[in-house]
Amino acid sequence: MKHYSRLKETKISSQTLYKGVLDVKLDEIKLPNGKTGTRIYLKHRGASGILPVQDGCVYLVEQFRYPIGQSTLEIPAGKREPGQTFLTCARAELKQETGLSARSLKEILTFHPCNAFSDEVQHLYVATGLSRGKTDLDEDEFINVKKIPLKKAYTMIKSGKITDAKTILSLQWYKMNHKE
Repeated sequence: MKHYSRLKETKISSQTLYKGVLDVKLDEIKLPNGKTGTRIYLKHRGASGILPVQDGCVYLVEQFRYPIGQSTLEIPAGKREPGQTFLTCARAELKQETGLSARSLKEILTFHPCNAFSDEVQHLYVATGLSRGKTDLDEDEFINVKKIPLKKAYTMIKSGKITDAKTILSLQWYKMNHKE
């Protein structure tokens, strides 16, 4: 089996195929073996996800995800605004999507959800010390907030009812680090 001492691809040129909330890029690159290739990918400004936990339960949001044609259960999350920190984004998304505010937000993980075709990075947080308020959904957001016992959420991962990566990562991290 061949071993490469340097696994790096170098950009030769880049063009933007589409510019919007996500940019679609097409780059010509130099491969580790000296040949050239192309990479098409999404430029993303990053996102934050929040696992709101209280009294042995987690708050998840149910929403329709057009690309997969179905509703999903997920932790509240959203893209950062330009210049916004991941922590500020987490606080804002928690309030916007669930109406909850947290006394404590602790960062637990940073991950790349789809690094084969996007530069997106997500920062995940656990929110505790929750208090209720009003949601402030975007005009195109339609969300149901669900309070689910943690043990049931773990079962829902196992049975395939929760399939969202950030939600699975957050819940599994919580299960490994807390005795509920």
